[in-house]
Amino acid sequence: MGENNITRVALAGATGNLGPAILEQLVLAGFQVTVLTRDGGAHALPSSVSVKHVDYDSVQSLTSALQGQDAVVSTLGDAARKGQLNLVEAASQAGVKRFIPSEFGSNTVNPKAAALPCYATKVAVQKAVEEKAKTSNGMTYTLILTGPFLDWGIMVGFILNTKDRKTSLYDGGNRVFSTTTQPTIGRAVVGVLRHLEETKNRPVYVQEVATSLRELTDIAKKAKGHTGTWTEIDVKIDDVLAQGWEELKKPNPDPNVFAIKFITAAIWGDGTGSHFSKLDNDLLGIKELSTEELEQIVARYV
Repeated sequence: MGENNITRVALAGATGNLGPAILEQLVLAGFQVTVLTRDGGAHALPSSVSVKHVDYDSVQSLTSALQGQDAVVSTLGDAARKGQLNLVEAASQAGVKRFIPSEFGSNTVNPKAAALPCYATKVAVQKAVEEKAKTSNGMTYTLILTGPFLDWGIMVGFILNTKDRKTSLYDGGNRVFSTTTQPTIGRAVVGVLRHLEETKNRPVYVQEVATSLRELTDIAKKAKGHTGTWTEIDVKIDDVLAQGWEELKKPNPDPNVFAIKFITAAIWGDGTGSHFSKLDNDLLGIKELSTEELEQIVARYV
C-alpha cells in the first residue's frame, strides 16, 4: 500500500452514541478495524473487528495498542479530556498517519461556539492535534463537523419531543441549522480516510440537510399516523444561555444541565456558524436528503 493509503483504523469509543454507526461504516468499507476499550466487557462486535484493552490514563498503554495503525478515530465523550489528549500523544508516538478527533457536531471552529464551556475539551484536543501536525513525524488530522445528529436528536427528544408532541422553538424556530444522521456521519469518516490529501489538517463540513425547528415541527404535524395537537414553546436563546451560566456558578454544577444549555445555544443561537456555508459533501460522497427522505426520518419517530 502507498504511504497515503489507510487500511488499519483504530476506533476509540465504539460503544457510545455515535461509535456503533462509525464502526459499521468502517467495516462495510473494508477497513481493518481495531476497537480500543477500557473495560473487559463483552461487546457485540463484528467478527472481523479486533479488540485491544487500553488504559486511557496511560500514554504507554495507548501507544502500544496503536502500533501499526494507520488512522485513529475518536468518539470519546468530552468528560474524557485527559484520555483524549493521551490518545493524541500516543497516536503521534505510534506513527499514526491521520487522527480524527471527537468532533461530529457543532461548528467548534466558530469563535462564538468555541468559547462555550461545553466545548472546552474539543478545543483543547483541536490545539493538540494542530500542534502535532506541526511537530510530529507526519501525523495529520481532520475535524469532521456535522451539526447535531438528526436521527438520534429526534429519537431522544432533543430536536423534537415526539413522545409529548412538543417543540421548543428557539427565537421563533426559523433559524436554519445543518444536521446529519449517524450512519451518514460514519460515511463521512470513510470519505475522509479515502481522501487524505484533500482533507489534511483542516475541518470538513458535512450536512445531510439544512432545516429549522419550525420546518421539522410542521413535518411532524403532517406525519402519517400523527394524532392530537402539537405544542410549540417559544424560548429565547438568551434565557437558555443564562440558565447555563447560572448552573455553572453552583458549587457542584451538573454537566447534564449546563452542557445541554450551551449546546442548544450553539445549534440554535445567532452567529455560532451552525448553518454551514461551505460543504465537503461532494468530496466525501455525501448526498443531501430529499424532502421525502427528511419526512420519512421524522415520521419514523412520530
